[in-house]
Amino acid sequence: MIHAVERPSRFAIEPLGIALSGDAWWNLAASELVEHAVRRGEGTLTADGSFVAETGAHTGRSPNDRYIVREPSSEADIWWGAVNVPLEPASWDALRAKVTGALSEGDVYVRDAWCGADPAYRIGLRVVSSTAWHNLFANNMFLRPDAPELARFDPEWTVLHAPTAQADPANDGTHGETFIVLNFAAREVIIGGTAYAGEIKKSMFSVMNYRLPPLDVLPMHCSANVGSTGDVALFFGLSGTGKTTLSADPDRPLIGDDEHGWSPRGVFNFEGGCYAKTIRITSSSEPEIFRASTRFGTILENVVLDATRHPDFDDASLTENTRSSYPIDHLDTIVPGGMAGHPRTVIFLTADAFGVLPPVSRLSREQAMYHFISGYTAKVAGTERGVKEPTATFSACFGAPFLPRHPGRYADMLGRRMDEHGVSVWLLNTGWTGGEYGVGERLSLADTRAMVRAVLSGALDAVPTTPHPVFGVHVPDMVPDVESRVLDPRATWKDGAAYDEKAAALAAMFCANFEQYADGVDPKVLAAAPGG
Repeated sequence: MIHAVERPSRFAIEPLGIALSGDAWWNLAASELVEHAVRRGEGTLTADGSFVAETGAHTGRSPNDRYIVREPSSEADIWWGAVNVPLEPASWDALRAKVTGALSEGDVYVRDAWCGADPAYRIGLRVVSSTAWHNLFANNMFLRPDAPELARFDPEWTVLHAPTAQADPANDGTHGETFIVLNFAAREVIIGGTAYAGEIKKSMFSVMNYRLPPLDVLPMHCSANVGSTGDVALFFGLSGTGKTTLSADPDRPLIGDDEHGWSPRGVFNFEGGCYAKTIRITSSSEPEIFRASTRFGTILENVVLDATRHPDFDDASLTENTRSSYPIDHLDTIVPGGMAGHPRTVIFLTADAFGVLPPVSRLSREQAMYHFISGYTAKVAGTERGVKEPTATFSACFGAPFLPRHPGRYADMLGRRMDEHGVSVWLLNTGWTGGEYGVGERLSLADTRAMVRAVLSGALDAVPTTPHPVFGVHVPDMVPDVESRVLDPRATWKDGAAYDEKAAALAAMFCANFEQYADGVDPKVLAAAPGG
């Protein structure tokens, strides 16, 4: 039986290859999906009304299990390698049959949604999942069509999501039992072997990263907000650098917290919700995110409940990567419609666990492109199994796992946007000072917020700068409300020679990492390397 809300008469499950044995639930309201999820034992409600689900063995993305089907229409455009692993069409057919077979075993939940707030560039998306809570996730994270749009909805892409479907590496051409496969010819994504909901949204981000550059739209893994004068700011950064925290500003309405496009018309959000990390958040440290995470309709992933069924956001027993998925209108200060003008400011965030990068610095055009392609941060001990000391992490364009094309293509687009709109680009270190992790201390959030305020207000535009002796970035001589000594990382170390040694070591890591991109970037960008 198919249960429909504004269902187009032409819709049927069977054309997708699903031999429906249960019910098909179509575009249910959030309240109905929560009822279904609780009744089916997919999770539980907190005392605040949010829904809690556990994702099992996979508590984060599986980047090594992402594949792209090698086929003629897209083959020449893909940057094949460790990130974009090819899968043969025969393997696609076999895996897709496993997914549709798993979806045929019971109820399915269907969600029609938009990916992209700008009607000129958005994608109509259909998500079919075997669980109610993953359908609620899609409802939270993508843009929700109104009733007239649903009545005439015609999806361009389809995501088939079946966590119980598993690959056979010996026969299916995969690394393991988990798989996330994109097929640009079929315009489909199949997901199996993982219940981590983030794979649904990130697969479509990969689609947008492929689709938009030929349309002169730069897809970006960043958050974005806008000031009272219409000044748009972008915040790029890998997990743990403060991207969501620093862009959630009560004085600057949020455009979005994770994925955006920058078109000739301006910036637009890809999503209709937020997917925030919740580990150790409090009502005082991150009030907007905390309030949004404790409301009905929000999904908490792998968050442990206390005896009173309230979330214990300090408990990392399941994972450090606890998450909250909620519609963006759970926040008080947002940009209705998810669109704004061209950015005035771009901020790259890095949590440098080696303690050598300055806390704030301005980048030239070529330095901006170099650091954009580098996408540097550092992992610290305890964040991943086997990490015992600070480890440099480079993720091209701050989102390498989602880039089907060569990173140089996206960096060139950033450089052109900088030229066209007079954009200033800044590098902020939200990591360590006074020594590396275990010796120094984390830069204070108060100081970081003061630096962000100074950058966004234009207070640093006319401040003299001093080039960093190793990295060449331009360090302001002063920042309002920040002690001047903090601005010079070497001055915060007890042993200057030890700082020099560590800075040289990190610079060498930058250069070694960049070698893989050298053949696809302008020589001027190569010259912006540390020591260049």
